[in-house]
Amino acid sequence: MAHFGLTIVRHGETRYNKDKILQGQGVDEPLSDTGFRQADAAGVFLSNVKFTHVFSSDLLRAKQTAATIIGKNKFCKDLKIEYDARLRERKYGVAEGRPLTDLKAMAKAAGEQCPSFTPSGGETLDEVRERARDFFEFLCQLAVEAGQKEQEMHSAASSSLRTSGVQSIFPWTNHCSEPELSSDSGDASKLLDANILVVSHGAYMRNWIGYFVSDLKCTLPTTLTKSQLSSVSPNTGVSHFIVKFDNENILRPEVNCVCLNQDSHLVDVSAECVAPKMF
Repeated sequence: MAHFGLTIVRHGETRYNKDKILQGQGVDEPLSDTGFRQADAAGVFLSNVKFTHVFSSDLLRAKQTAATIIGKNKFCKDLKIEYDARLRERKYGVAEGRPLTDLKAMAKAAGEQCPSFTPSGGETLDEVRERARDFFEFLCQLAVEAGQKEQEMHSAASSSLRTSGVQSIFPWTNHCSEPELSSDSGDASKLLDANILVVSHGAYMRNWIGYFVSDLKCTLPTTLTKSQLSSVSPNTGVSHFIVKFDNENILRPEVNCVCLNQDSHLVDVSAECVAPKMF
């Protein structure tokens, strides 16, 4: 049985986020000063989490956010960040570099709702979800291989309990829905085969989480509302999942959402730093 932690963080704010202009894939803006402060805050929030792998979209705003977060980490400052194009934001075609109001007008003219509307040259929601599914299955295979490697390294251990792996200790453990996720427990089930950090984008993350819920029947915190589930994450919003599956059947994982779009780390960031929920 493979068992891994998955923490997904949206990139920090850019100038285009603040001005409500679509970036998609074609506009590769750096973080603003506010975005760097948000990334710093997220890094401090996650500073005690020992990650085994870090992946980021290869767009600049995500790369800068990932580097800032890892730079604050007490255990993983030298961990290599892997850049993956499958984590890029949804492609918005002709709407990229234009105000969100233009996209809404295009959707209205086509008789469609804005979130599901695909502008000319853009990606459909199904295409984005397929990218997310493909990347997630890659992570599952990665966890299997990591677990097998740990077993080989510790094959001489006589204990029947798991003596290897990564401890699942997170800053939001008080909000966990399963006892085994609590940092107060001494149970060996806290040990993970891998603990993965992913930095990506708002619309992409919403589609990925939609895949978790609709296709994989992900369990959710009882306090989560439908509005929160469908909302785009705030800049540097943090979501955390525990994923379990049989090594022989990685296509049917059990996914548990511990928290979704957590932004408590932004409380100490000035009010102006809370960016609009833009793509």
